[in-house]
Amino acid sequence: MATQLQRPTDKRVLLMGTCLCDAFYDDTAKATVEVLEHLGVSVEFPDNQTCCGQPAFNSGDWVASRKVARHCASVFAGDLPVIVPSGSCAAMNFHGNILQFEENPDPAINSLANRTWEVMDYIYNGLGIKSWKGKFETPTRIAFHRSCHSRGTGSGEATLKLLESIGNVTVTPFGQGEQCCGFGGTFSVTFPHISGRMGSLKLDNILETEPDILVSGDMSCLMHLSGLAITQGRPVKHLHAIQILRNSLS
Repeated sequence: MATQLQRPTDKRVLLMGTCLCDAFYDDTAKATVEVLEHLGVSVEFPDNQTCCGQPAFNSGDWVASRKVARHCASVFAGDLPVIVPSGSCAAMNFHGNILQFEENPDPAINSLANRTWEVMDYIYNGLGIKSWKGKFETPTRIAFHRSCHSRGTGSGEATLKLLESIGNVTVTPFGQGEQCCGFGGTFSVTFPHISGRMGSLKLDNILETEPDILVSGDMSCLMHLSGLAITQGRPVKHLHAIQILRNSLS
């Protein structure tokens, strides 16, 4: 959550679908809309949105990432909260963009930063929903992975509290829970062997607790960990936290 983040004044929001939702996890975007509408929030989806600019930013190509960031700020201009079902993309808006425009601040970039919320943070801290009234039909063990990009924000604690409040759900702690999964965006491409070893170690600790579902607020982490799990012959069901909230209502 941004330092000067504006609290919502009404229940209208803009949804940033993210590249990962667009390419791989469309149901995460769908679940986001369904949960927010369940809470009485009207969701608008600007159809000319693209990327937040994080891949170029992480690769050091700030000329390209600034261009993408300016487009993003233009698409999401206005006063409405911008909801993102991804801790890393949200962090790009309210942290990465501030860094790359530090020498030449841009009012539009600052506005986007101050209005961007990761979705679980928005539900818990923005809307003040401190517990979730959903329930699973059978006892379900969840391993919750806190992503690196959500550190220093309200997202991790918000997600944990909401998950723990769901009926028939047990959130099982695992060893080295705060360690990185090894994805790191372009880090996994530049250093694939290091990334893979880090992810495998994370998986060792997660799977030791025998969870029914691996959950995170970052689809990139889930993509990395689930890909490794499948390759290594030890697949684990994985869902974004917002899908857990949605599924517990049905």
